[in-house]
Amino acid sequence: MLITGVDLVETSRIARALSRWGPSFELRVWTSAERHHCRGRIESLAVRWAAKEAIAKALGVGLRGLGKPSEGVAWTDIEVGRDALGRPLVVLYGDAQKRAAVLGIREWSLSMSHSGGMAIAFVAALGA
Repeated sequence: MLITGVDLVETSRIARALSRWGPSFELRVWTSAERHHCRGRIESLAVRWAAKEAIAKALGVGLRGLGKPSEGVAWTDIEVGRDALGRPLVVLYGDAQKRAAVLGIREWSLSMSHSGGMAIAFVAALGA
């Protein structure tokens, strides 16, 4: 079974949210490893936001269930890492990992890009 998710976000939207809510917003959405990798670069944070939304859609929780562990998964249960070659890698924790197991997801493929004030992510999940 193939499950997909895609998301597109304006980088300015993420910049406004960071300005409005500050460090608490950053801590709620991105893991320590993601924050370290992005070093405050808005485009890098925005493309990971898009990736998390795309992954949440593939997990069947979408944006409405993202950030609400009682209804879906926490933002930080989904992490965008990098493999040894620098390719994006989906890393799941907690409830996100449990949902993937229930869906029988064995493998993820993630593509991300940002340009012209927009960030996009597409994910494909392969399951049983």
